[in-house]
Amino acid sequence: MLAVGVQASPASAAPPRPDKDALPVSLSPSERAELIQDAEADAPETAGTLKLGAKEKLRVRDVVQDRDGTTHTRYERTYAGLPVLGGDLVVHETKSGKHEGVTKATKATIKVPSTRAEVSATTAKKSALTTAKDEAGAKAKAADAPRKVIWAADGNPVLAWETVTGGLQEDGTPNELHVITDATTGKELHSWQGVHQGTGNSQYAGRVTIGTAPGYTLTDTGRGDHKTYDMNNGTSGSGSLFTDADDVWGDGTPGHRQTAAVDAHYGAAVTWDYYKEVHGRSGIKGDGVGARTRVHYGNAYVNAFWQDSCFCMTYGDGDGNAKPLTSLDVAAHEMTHGVTSATANLTYSGESGGLNEATSDIFAAAVEFHAGNPQDPADYLVGEKIDIRGNGTPLRYMDKPSRDGSSKDYWYSGIGNVDVHYSSGPANHFFYLLSEGSGAKEINGVQYDSPTSDGLPVTGIGIANAEKIWFKALTEYMTSSTNYARARTATLQAAADLFGADSAAYEAVGHAWAGVNVGTRPGDGGGGTGETYETTDDVAIPDAGSAVTSSLTISGRSGNAPSDLRVGVEIVHTYRGDLVIDLIAPDGTSYRLKGADSWDSADDVSETYTVNASSESANGTWKLSVRDSYARDTGYIDSWKLTF
Repeated sequence: MLAVGVQASPASAAPPRPDKDALPVSLSPSERAELIQDAEADAPETAGTLKLGAKEKLRVRDVVQDRDGTTHTRYERTYAGLPVLGGDLVVHETKSGKHEGVTKATKATIKVPSTRAEVSATTAKKSALTTAKDEAGAKAKAADAPRKVIWAADGNPVLAWETVTGGLQEDGTPNELHVITDATTGKELHSWQGVHQGTGNSQYAGRVTIGTAPGYTLTDTGRGDHKTYDMNNGTSGSGSLFTDADDVWGDGTPGHRQTAAVDAHYGAAVTWDYYKEVHGRSGIKGDGVGARTRVHYGNAYVNAFWQDSCFCMTYGDGDGNAKPLTSLDVAAHEMTHGVTSATANLTYSGESGGLNEATSDIFAAAVEFHAGNPQDPADYLVGEKIDIRGNGTPLRYMDKPSRDGSSKDYWYSGIGNVDVHYSSGPANHFFYLLSEGSGAKEINGVQYDSPTSDGLPVTGIGIANAEKIWFKALTEYMTSSTNYARARTATLQAAADLFGADSAAYEAVGHAWAGVNVGTRPGDGGGGTGETYETTDDVAIPDAGSAVTSSLTISGRSGNAPSDLRVGVEIVHTYRGDLVIDLIAPDGTSYRLKGADSWDSADDVSETYTVNASSESANGTWKLSVRDSYARDTGYIDSWKLTF
């Protein structure tokens, strides 16, 4: 979450301008429905183009179209009629229908030996309830019967049961813990919470105009019939729709029951307008349908949350220290969880969960800058008005996330094991750096001093450009399993589409990610010319097999490699701890970059290694050698580069 207003000082003297043709077109609900219908009709042909198996089928989830007619269609997959979790993909086509490429959550072949479960649904349900009570608390309850699925998010497709438990979490938040159980072995494979939580400001928007239907109910007919309900301090059901006799709502104080409803209803309207006016998206799902808002949830409940299951946002009143959680930034944060669910559907755990939370913070900031409400000037502080800690400090800081005592400033191996509200730190930090740049500055009366992981500066391109890059990356290039390394790839591609691959904006994206320890600095070789050579050809890594190599041929250089040759490695893998990585010089000399470390249980490798290669000729064929030491995991070399 963030705050509103007009930026006091520009991020740079002349911010770059995006290519208008690469921006999303504003689709009406009927136009979007027609595109989805056409994609559904062409789904079998698309599956053939992608060379999917005979048992696989595609189902359209979302469609985004650029102004030049390029269409990005997001699909879910089924295998033998079963949903494939982690099998989502985005197909990119030109206006003429030419296939331009595909972005996949997994490159693994979807195939299992049998769809007959060895472990019963009852056993899976009991196991899931045990997990729910461990993670959510004693108030968690069993839900509906598990559904049989193919679990592909770990890169090794298996037959599984998905159980969604119910009840409440320990703090009174509804519980929708998804638990994935191997249908052959009974082993728990993964779990994530389906209720997305957040917090924000309250009653600081001043006097605002809100949409009310004839008869004076909180029904916004101009924004998809969005409705706001009073939960009457209950924790279940929809509550009662707010009504009024004279269409004058609330009095600006928390003592009046309508005031919280006014703030939440206003926040939903401003967020709707932001997505439509800036990104051409009509409503959370792009279908013109409004969500629901519920206020006065629970007894002294200090939180707010989004649920896909009810397509609704829910707000607590706080506990006396924290103020009611019905503000513009909270509304934008929670509605953005819905947008993320309808598009990339970033799984709410691990690194993808951190990116999910960061996306809500990022667009909460963007919504408030767009709103320009003088009652709440824009800032990069999250939840600064609700005073959850009781000491006047914000909930989170985007310029330096670690200031809250828990969030992380920079990416590191294992960050996926941190709570998603804290592993969101590097992405929030990236967005701040991309928008405003590093170092000390004042914006709307607030002092910031944003550091970088390598101590080198980053120059911002302005929030208006940064928000477009993140939205395009989210809706066109991210998938359910996107991690930090792949988020970098997605935002670079989005920047290339909008500004060009040789633009200052594209370079700024690279610098901002390097500033939070994701990837390398553009053109920064150290001790050399700074020229970078890269190969993006995928090379599969066999499970517990022989080493594989990816080659990169250098020519036209004089002399030897520098003493600090940088080797940037991007590997997609379900367990990085068993990988052995070597750089092999043209004369066959091997340089160990990474050995097997059984304790390192994180997935993927996104690292830059420095090698003293001053005794090696720069010209010739360099190779990256990768060996998987242990069994039961999969992956591939995504890309690697040398910077001289």
